[in-house]
Amino acid sequence: MSKYNLTEKKIKAPLYRSLLNPTLVEELYQQIMAKFIVEKKYRDPDYSAQLLAEELGTNTRYISAVINLRFQDNYSQMVNEFRIKDAMYMLKDKHNAKMTVEDIALAVGFSNRQSFYAAFYKRTGTSPREYREANALEMTRRAEPKKAASVGSTKKGKKKENA
Repeated sequence: MSKYNLTEKKIKAPLYRSLLNPTLVEELYQQIMAKFIVEKKYRDPDYSAQLLAEELGTNTRYISAVINLRFQDNYSQMVNEFRIKDAMYMLKDKHNAKMTVEDIALAVGFSNRQSFYAAFYKRTGTSPREYREANALEMTRRAEPKKAASVGSTKKGKKKENA
């Protein structure tokens, strides 16, 4: 027996996990994914768990339970994850080079610059601007043509390159 009579705290799974029908969980998960991947509902800054539940004909408790089970996140964290992944793609894409970081933040559903920067940094460990610059350098390096093997030499002793 320990000196202070302490016992380890047992970690219990929330009760709702055992009460949910696995078929219903899978069905709701598929519907949520359709809303977020196909319809890109996360891009709407006013889209809430309540609206999602109404569109799927269920309640927010089921939505929260499914998100927690399948994503190990809450609704807001899941939405931010989709937004950040979308922003990362847009920041890398040369077609969006003329868009400012703030424009991209608004396009993926963030309502202000500060929340975008905070969420982006939390997920990637870098700011969106630094991420864009680092990936622009990487893309430039990939796009540079390889130099041809040098053959022969010139009068000054430099090697000539085949073009």
